[in-house]
Amino acid sequence: MEYGLIGAKLGHSYSKIIHEMLCGYHYDLCPLPTEEEARAFLAKRQFKAINVTIPYKKLVMEYCSYIDPRAKAIGAVNTVVNKNGLLYGYNTDYMGFAHLCDTHGVSFAGKTVVILGTGGTHNTTSAVARDKGAAKVLTVSRHPDPEKGELSYAEAVSSGAQIVVNTTPAGMYPNIGVCNLDVAAMPDLEAVVDVVYNPDKTELILRAEEAGVPVAVGGLEMLVAQAVYAAEYFLDRKFEDAPVEIRRITAALRRDMLNIALIGMPSSGKTTLGRMLAKSLGRTFVDLDEEIVKTDGRSIPDIFAAEGEDGFRAKETAETQRFGKEGRQLISCGGGIVKKPENLRALHQNGIILFIDRPVDALAVGGGRPLSSSMDALRQMEAQRRPLYLAAADAVIPNNGTLDDALHAAMEALDEIFDS
Repeated sequence: MEYGLIGAKLGHSYSKIIHEMLCGYHYDLCPLPTEEEARAFLAKRQFKAINVTIPYKKLVMEYCSYIDPRAKAIGAVNTVVNKNGLLYGYNTDYMGFAHLCDTHGVSFAGKTVVILGTGGTHNTTSAVARDKGAAKVLTVSRHPDPEKGELSYAEAVSSGAQIVVNTTPAGMYPNIGVCNLDVAAMPDLEAVVDVVYNPDKTELILRAEEAGVPVAVGGLEMLVAQAVYAAEYFLDRKFEDAPVEIRRITAALRRDMLNIALIGMPSSGKTTLGRMLAKSLGRTFVDLDEEIVKTDGRSIPDIFAAEGEDGFRAKETAETQRFGKEGRQLISCGGGIVKKPENLRALHQNGIILFIDRPVDALAVGGGRPLSSSMDALRQMEAQRRPLYLAAADAVIPNNGTLDDALHAAMEALDEIFDS
């Protein structure tokens, strides 16, 4: 192996995609489930350079002839370069986290910072916060040790912190929807930063956004940044403009990985346009109404007849949560998806939302849609739902001409969203 990543579990790692997109060299994912396997791998030294992830960032230091002072102070190495049989260790997680915070205007100077978690990444983010002038850095744990000055999550709420940093796996795929801190009860917050990058927006970030926290950002850009700085060590050369490379790779990765969800009125063209978009973008097409029917075994009119709208909406939410946490999909949603906030949270966590806006008079009456019984019913429904569609959407796609026109508008909107 020339270049790659070692760690206990690497099933959902983006590192291979990032490095190969960035530099073009072959990058291997090398899962080493046990410490014995990790030690055997490191003893052989059969690689040019590697990245190291959980749980071997400390263990690898035993095999390094040289450790960068910053990595030594943090107590973790995530980048190792083999120089004529001698291993040199560095920590680019520090650089990646610093870049993420700088890019999004997170100012630590004079601030109180609470860091959720006590693992290795805690030390990295704490070092950045202190180096950038934080007045106080507090540690939060589910099982706090008072002798170490650690706080419980309940105590963190009343800490007066301006910045929250999550270094725990809470809310990480596939166990999405987990959030242990009540950020809505922390009125002084200026920034919430989560090092988790899958999903794109964890429950913590979604709640911070809902609470109006000025900066709420996940860890994808940190992941890309640390990879860019690691590649500089791998190749022993600097990129001409590392921040530009980080922006480019982050945008490309989000474009490739995130879901695109289509919302809008019944018969607005979501399914037809969605299939066209999925084909153009090389994504898996998912029709949530069809998935409800597959799972339940009954048609939508039959579900309505037996369980009413509430019963149908519960099934809709279950399917939205099932598909919303995955990636690389084009999801066509039912017209009433916006009636429940939890559906929108599920769609936003790992995707963007496009509102397909078709004139009411062009919508179809009936067609197996229980709530589209008449044009008057459609007009009333559209008046109620339109504000919800607009509030939920990242972009509005007019569908008042040909489908090709709508497809072109959707592609332009996606370009603007992903390149911004």
